[in-house]
Amino acid sequence: MNDQGSAKRLDTWHPGEIAIQARVGVADRMEIVGRRVVRDHMPDQHRDFYAKLPFIVLGSVDANGDSWATFLEGTPGFMNSPTRTTLEIAAWPDPTDPASVGMADGSALGLLGIEMHTRRRNRMNGLLRIAGNGFAVEVDQSFGNCPRYIQLRDFAFDRDPGRAFAGVVEDMSGLDSAAHAIIEAADAFFVASYVDREDRRQVDVSHRGGKAGFVRVAEDGTLTIPDFDGNLFFATLGNILLNGKAGLLFVDFTTGDMLQMTGDAEVLLESPEIAAFQGAERLWTFRARRIVRRRGALALRWTYTEDGRSPSSLMTGDWDHAADRLRAAELATRWRPLKVTKVVDESASIRSFHLQPDDGAGLLPHQAGQHLPIRVTLPGTDKPVLRTYTLSVAPSDGIYRISVKRDGVVSSHLHDFIRVGDIIEARAPAGEFTIDARATRPAVLLAGGVGVTPMLAMLRHIVYEGLRKQRIRPTVFFHAARSKQDRAFDRELAELVEAAQGAVKLVRVLSDASGAREGLDYDAPGRIDMTLLTRFLQFNDYEFYLCGPTQFTRALYDGLRVYNIADGRIHAEAFGPSSLKRTADVGAAAPANKPPSSNPVPVAFMNSLKEARWTPQSGTLLDLAEARGLSPEFSCRAGTCGTCKTKLLAGTVTYVNEPAAKIADDEILLCSAVPAELAGQDDNRIQLAL
Repeated sequence: MNDQGSAKRLDTWHPGEIAIQARVGVADRMEIVGRRVVRDHMPDQHRDFYAKLPFIVLGSVDANGDSWATFLEGTPGFMNSPTRTTLEIAAWPDPTDPASVGMADGSALGLLGIEMHTRRRNRMNGLLRIAGNGFAVEVDQSFGNCPRYIQLRDFAFDRDPGRAFAGVVEDMSGLDSAAHAIIEAADAFFVASYVDREDRRQVDVSHRGGKAGFVRVAEDGTLTIPDFDGNLFFATLGNILLNGKAGLLFVDFTTGDMLQMTGDAEVLLESPEIAAFQGAERLWTFRARRIVRRRGALALRWTYTEDGRSPSSLMTGDWDHAADRLRAAELATRWRPLKVTKVVDESASIRSFHLQPDDGAGLLPHQAGQHLPIRVTLPGTDKPVLRTYTLSVAPSDGIYRISVKRDGVVSSHLHDFIRVGDIIEARAPAGEFTIDARATRPAVLLAGGVGVTPMLAMLRHIVYEGLRKQRIRPTVFFHAARSKQDRAFDRELAELVEAAQGAVKLVRVLSDASGAREGLDYDAPGRIDMTLLTRFLQFNDYEFYLCGPTQFTRALYDGLRVYNIADGRIHAEAFGPSSLKRTADVGAAAPANKPPSSNPVPVAFMNSLKEARWTPQSGTLLDLAEARGLSPEFSCRAGTCGTCKTKLLAGTVTYVNEPAAKIADDEILLCSAVPAELAGQDDNRIQLAL
């Protein structure tokens, strides 16, 4: 390998980093970012920062090509930077430290300066030069790091940091119970990795943080670690992708114990556990080949700062939660008992029911905007009734919550009879009316009445994901209600607007403003229409989401189309007797649906061994099935909820209303489907798995 003075200038990112950046869709952007933020020198701020630290995290590679991570300690000032490209360190690892083996003159090192009491951290890599009573590192790459996932800890020295380690060095091939305990209790660890590039080696060492227990230890000693949203550099995972090696360091911050491991690592870009572990973007695994434990090896001790938990870490999950979600996924097609844990009156007519599983499995993650199919048995009946109610919480909230307006037999039953501790049966959340919180185009959420429920879930998701990923999608939320007393979620929406730090604007609209004060209790009188939208919006590049009564949704959809808003930019869900009728964009091909049959068509319900004859006067296939004495599941009767989807075994159908619910190629929605007219002499015979 060349020395640093004659080293070739390399591209910022190597193929491993680029591969993961490309998979995430940010490779082009990171090429530009890399040239700006990854330097071949330390800025003055970094040079001053290193000089204040009582320790630095170091990564090295031994003669076997195994990487190790360790701490080097000293009283603040033991590091200094005489030039922008040099960091001098007046310390050396203890001879018992396995990381010391890879520290010959000219060796490649990785360094991480981290101030746990302020969450500041900076990284660099370069070549080691023996110097004086320590060594110097000549910079290859230098860059800053964000403060996320770092728990606040204050430090103090328990003894002189220069004292040699006099304890027992435990060299192990596997994890014992004490090692299991330190890993499973850890809310942070450090990882060293490296890559060999054209003319030199680059070593990286980084911090990983999460909730205590975010590292899972399997019986065979394999560690599984979630990779959360970060700076998109992917230095650690990119290195592992190329050479499959890593060195891990777990520190007991109260005793100074060090658990160092080197071994084999693998990046997992696809796994059902990724979706199950809240906040995980990827996973990676580590299997140790050599483990070194040195109890009390560090002179430093750390104590938690009050309220020092990392906000980013608190937004992530844990392995127990992930396991619950995976068990729930196995039950996705079944009716499950959910216990009512809380009942809240949100307004004069809307009541929320908080629900948690009562069968020992977890909640299946939903998408913001989806609905929950439930079934209840009304007094005096022996047959359950199905309904769908939108979930008014985000996937990250860890509960199901349906917010129900008193309007109809089932909703009145929920209001009048369901209390805390009662059981409601439910199936997996469903529906296509959802939002991408990571999109960059500003979102406009238009909620009429109880149509606020999916919009609230969407806004909660936008704010949560935005805070977690440090970029909140710009959003304008229009909330229409008849009166102040009828308007739900005032406090919750205000808290979300405050948490969004300017990224979310709320416009409250009252059709009856009696007793309310404009500017304080509401922002505009009347109703949400195009006149009001033009008052608050500049009609730039927006994406619109509509939910409310059919007339509300249809009027806004038609108005937006008149304003040349593309059909694909308008996402809508209407509740009521009919679904939204869309118009195709100019030049776009309209759906080529066959017309309904004008002649009688035989229909066979194969599972029930019953037959019927459909005529144009029979209505939908759901109507026909009910007339034949069958009881298929349904809820909306408008093609939006998907509850009535049924396997089509033979024949051809068409739809009287274009359905919004997505179905498989071999499925139909009974509530909207009728036999189709076939050309020529073709005989249409419908067979349904019903």
